[in-house]
Formats: sequence, C-alpha cells, structure tokens
Amino acid sequence: MSVAYVIEFWVRAPERERFLNLLGGVIAAMQSEPTHLGHTFHVDPADPLHFLLHEVWQDHGEVVAVQLGRPYRQEWHAALPELVAKDRLVTVWEPMGNTVAGIAGMAASP
Repeated sequence: MSVAYVIEFWVRAPERERFLNLLGGVIAAMQSEPTHLGHTFHVDPADPLHFLLHEVWQDHGEVVAVQLGRPYRQEWHAALPELVAKDRLVTVWEPMGNTVAGIAGMAASP
C-alpha cells in the first residue's frame, strides 16, 4: 500500500535560499526513484519561511530501509539543523482514494 508523508518546515530567514537549493536537489533526485509516486511542494502565503512538502511513495518500509539512506540525501540531512528554525513536523498518511466514488465507497468500512 502506498504511503504519503506531509512534512512542514520552518526555515531560518538567512537560510531560505540554501534550504530551497538543497531540497530542490533532493526532489530532483527522488523523482527518478521507481517507488516515488509523486510530490507537491507548498509555501505558506502568509509566511515565506513556512513550507510544506507532500510526498507519496509505494511502500513505507522501503522508504525507511532504502530511500532515507540514499547518498543524495546526505548533505540535505546534515544541513537541516542549520536551515530550520525549529524541528520539522513529519506525519505519515495512508491514501484512501482520489475519486468521489472511491472515497464514498470507503465510508462503510472503518
């Protein structure tokens, strides 16, 4: 079953450009991963230092065991403490569907 990650970042003002450059490199590399199903990156219109990344992958276990250790993530992970003003917030979600009929059909099962 696929899995979605919603990750919020609060970036230090002087590090905004570096944050975007490093994250851009990670996103470019992860797009070529066969288990990457998609992502969307957002900025808070009220706060240009608050970002949200939504990623969808085929399998949570594979993300933990393989993807998080990819070499292209090393510089990004090492720089995070310098880039962010507070710890990022990571939540994990299980997709339920993307059509009205599919979602309505799931209402009967918990």
